[in-house]
Amino acid sequence: MRPRSAVLAACALWLTGCTVGPKYTRPAVPAAPAFSEQPPQSFTESAGWKQAQPADTTLRSDWWQLFGNAELNDLEQQVDVSNQSLKAAEARFREARTLIQINRSGLYPTISTTPSITANRTSQRPAAGQFILPIDINYELDAWGRVRRSVTAAKEETQASAGDLETIRLSLHAELAIDYFELRSLDAQKRLLDATLVAYQKALDLTQNRFNGGLSSRAEVAQARTQFETTRAQDIGVSVARATFEHAIAILCGRTPESLTLPASPLNTAPPIVPVGVPSQVLERRPDIAAAERRAAEANEQIGIARAAFFPELLLTATGGWQGTNPVNWFSWPSRLWAVGPSVAQTIFDAGRRRAVAESAAASYDESVANYRQAALEAFQQVEDNLSTLRVLEQQAQAQRVALEAAQQALDLALNRYKGGLVTYLEVVTAQNIALQNQSTEVDLLRRRMEASVLLIKALGGGWDTSKLPAT
Repeated sequence: MRPRSAVLAACALWLTGCTVGPKYTRPAVPAAPAFSEQPPQSFTESAGWKQAQPADTTLRSDWWQLFGNAELNDLEQQVDVSNQSLKAAEARFREARTLIQINRSGLYPTISTTPSITANRTSQRPAAGQFILPIDINYELDAWGRVRRSVTAAKEETQASAGDLETIRLSLHAELAIDYFELRSLDAQKRLLDATLVAYQKALDLTQNRFNGGLSSRAEVAQARTQFETTRAQDIGVSVARATFEHAIAILCGRTPESLTLPASPLNTAPPIVPVGVPSQVLERRPDIAAAERRAAEANEQIGIARAAFFPELLLTATGGWQGTNPVNWFSWPSRLWAVGPSVAQTIFDAGRRRAVAESAAASYDESVANYRQAALEAFQQVEDNLSTLRVLEQQAQAQRVALEAAQQALDLALNRYKGGLVTYLEVVTAQNIALQNQSTEVDLLRRRMEASVLLIKALGGGWDTSKLPAT
């Protein structure tokens, strides 16, 4: 009996070590050795956050500190604590993690019991009792790796869900930073319009005085007043957009709109240093790419699970317990009962169902691989796009500064010529419009450069990398 038992045990161990289906290898992704676009010169020499990062080559998890804004730092910290979308994503991650244990339970036997006490009486006979306490044990030998692959697939889905969570976290932090810079850009526009209104009021007073002295026409006074009132309407309209962004920031921080008030603080800082690295690092730093790769690995496990269905299920069942006619002899040695034995279940005909499931799993794997590669390619594009945007915007900002200086000189000359009676006020109005347009464009260019910096950080994956995936 001992040699036979040893052989059976060895066979069982050998069967549980078998696994059908392909072994997973991470799909290759085309990547250049370096980005074709490089950060602009002044962008890399920015003075932003110098004391905090003397020579860092990678982004930190709290990447928003690059912008050196204490108020922004405080708001970003509130996102992790109170944002409800992030809490929902975290709950989805915990839900995915429980699937590991659900699938892992299949590696162990199931033990159950159904105790019963019955009494019956037949005609002409006294009542008799039946006391039964059975214990059933059922165990499926994981001969072909179906259960083990299910556990592995659950682990990979958990890691993918963790990548999804970090993708949402990165998006929320980036959205808050963009909304914040939009709001501060509107503060800068408001300051510009307030200062312009002061200048336009002086011009209107000048025109009114000249009209009172007979040096200007009523039409010129109307032009000056129109210019002033039009600008005042623009100034009032800025408050509408600003309130919208302030409310959006409050919601991102998990607060009600009326509970958050941000005092005006015009945007006036240059874009910070953003360590870019090389394209291959993006594959490790983007949580959405990591999630796509983990789902490709999960899809590979599903192929093995589908192929295991072609092989028989090996089951071990055992039943034991006690059965008696009254409580006195219920647990006595003669009342014991037991039964044990193996069984095999094999599907003989299913009209091609298993083959279709296997083909579907293979197609799903191909889809996951394509999604993974597409996510990587789109990430490379986003980095290149924002590097290009920053380079072009820097050049545009330099040209805009020259144009603004020229427009201011033209306005000063027009005012002096108007005071000397050499031109009509129409020339002043034209010069005022050009100067205001150039000043507004300069403010907007700074906003766009700050937003492009945020989007570049987002495209690089923030301060996250695959080493932060949960060990399951």
